[in-house]
Amino acid sequence: MRRKLLAIVTACTLASVCLSGCSLTNALVKESEEQIEQTKENLAEETAELSDDIDKLAEDVLNAFAETEEETEEPSQEEIDQMKADEVAALIDAIYVQERTADTDAQCEAAKKAWDALTDEQKELVEGEEADPDYFGRDTGDATLDDARNADEIGENEILVVSFGTSFNESRAEDIKGIEDALAEAYPDWSVRRAFTAQIIINHVQARDNEFIDNVDQALERAVNNGVKNLVVQPTHLMHGAEYDELMDALANYEDKFESVAVAEPLLGEVGSDATVINADKKAVAIAVADAAAKDAGFDSIKAMQEAGVALVLMGHGTAHEAKVSYSQMQTQMKELGYDNVFIGTVEGEPEETACENIIDAVAEAGYKTVILRPLMVVAGDHANNDMAGEDEDSWLSLFNASGKFDTVDTQISGLGRIEEIQKLYVAHTKDVLK
Repeated sequence: MRRKLLAIVTACTLASVCLSGCSLTNALVKESEEQIEQTKENLAEETAELSDDIDKLAEDVLNAFAETEEETEEPSQEEIDQMKADEVAALIDAIYVQERTADTDAQCEAAKKAWDALTDEQKELVEGEEADPDYFGRDTGDATLDDARNADEIGENEILVVSFGTSFNESRAEDIKGIEDALAEAYPDWSVRRAFTAQIIINHVQARDNEFIDNVDQALERAVNNGVKNLVVQPTHLMHGAEYDELMDALANYEDKFESVAVAEPLLGEVGSDATVINADKKAVAIAVADAAAKDAGFDSIKAMQEAGVALVLMGHGTAHEAKVSYSQMQTQMKELGYDNVFIGTVEGEPEETACENIIDAVAEAGYKTVILRPLMVVAGDHANNDMAGEDEDSWLSLFNASGKFDTVDTQISGLGRIEEIQKLYVAHTKDVLK
């Protein structure tokens, strides 16, 4: 641009000189004038192009600003709701773990606080790897009816009742606390305390209900710190399965902390070698659960229920552990007692013959059209309420109905732990090791 302006000035100077009487010819003057005019035209064109470039740049800047403004505009209410729900889901997933850490208490508190801050609409949107609206929102009964049994001042003698646990408040109070209460009444000179093996459940109850339940290590540390000398451990587990083995591993680390440590039998006693092996414990459990089921169904006995053409299906958990033979043994025991209308199944389908589809076929082939489903579990918790009696299409209630083989299918959501005869059996197992 400067060069062209210099050319114009130079041309003008030359023209001025010529007009002043210099010796340049008129042709030179004319040529100079033409160059001046051409230079003006070129300058006008380039000025116009520069103006166009400026306008284009301004337009690009405005468009970029508009796009940025559009990207940073406020999110919609739907997006806000989902964002808040996702935050709570992440907090729930963080405490849905089997390992307790130094952050667990704070995480449980944060999850509940965040849940309480949600609107009803936002709560329905909570969905994570393990999280759902039922984690905090489902009514499972009054938590204040339970007793965490985690007080200190234990004394020298302690009975530690170890359970898998449940987040269903009513069942925890009736089934687990029912067993603990029976032991406390039978052995008033011993302090009865509680431990759960499922940290996932401990965290759930703590976050939702602010009830603090010890895991096994916490309970054992509490016993040590309180100067317990004689420790009796009563598992409420059904059998010598994986949970029982894990308990024994944990106890091995504390054996030298007490003067004596004794572990009582689980509910069904020794496993036995094969499906034909039964014992007094299995017989007692079979009679107790069959009688309770019959009475809850309005019959005087399991025999009367059988004569009325009603089948009782008892749903256990199932396991890949070698102790799974216990379920087959319980089926053998029912046959030995003449309870031909009682069928033993398992959620996990192990052993294979106890899978739901196999039980459906067995009940139908036996000619029964009316079925009652009931858990063969110490606690009527998540498995009983969801896997057995839930509304999902894969629940046992849904599968039995969907088979089209039965006229009526009902459920009894009741754990073994609330049956008085079962409680007496645990008391007897504890008595055996106290001797």
